[in-house]
Amino acid sequence: MKLVLASRNEHKVRELNELMAPHEVVPLPGGVELPPETGETFEENAFGKARAAAGALDAVAIADDSGIEAAALGGRPGVRSARFAGEGATDRENLDKLLRDVPVNGDTRVAYVCALVAVWPDGRELVRAARCEGRLTHEPRGTGGFGYDPAFVPGDYDEGRTMAELSAAEKDAISHRGRAARALLAALGK
Repeated sequence: MKLVLASRNEHKVRELNELMAPHEVVPLPGGVELPPETGETFEENAFGKARAAAGALDAVAIADDSGIEAAALGGRPGVRSARFAGEGATDRENLDKLLRDVPVNGDTRVAYVCALVAVWPDGRELVRAARCEGRLTHEPRGTGGFGYDPAFVPGDYDEGRTMAELSAAEKDAISHRGRAARALLAALGK
């Protein structure tokens, strides 16, 4: 099945195309207007994007909303992860703000959260959500991944590597998006 990803994030297109095989994930065509992410939950934001794409294209659309939750910040930045340092902030600016806001000697527990949805033009909808628990390191490392990956040390591995130091296959096996994609794939059937 062809699935239109309601996102213009090239990293997510590549990652989800791999994770959703044998389904083909295609990028959102230009000209399709996506709503702003104003929801209070990851699910609300994902559904808004997928519904807009499915309606505009008369196609099955998938969308995710994901982010990082820091225990020391009461779960922030959460749904505002991409805008944590302000509208238009870069990945580096968002990461720098998180590292400033979470005390080095404080609670460094973090979790990546992902809500991944599928919406059909006829109104059918599926949602799967997943988490990846870890801790924040104040010494970013690695060149892989994107976003907060250089400072996210997943609890699934004992070596202390950051998400940005893992291979793509290692990351996909444990990441919030990988877990949500496998759950959605199982619900869609192969």
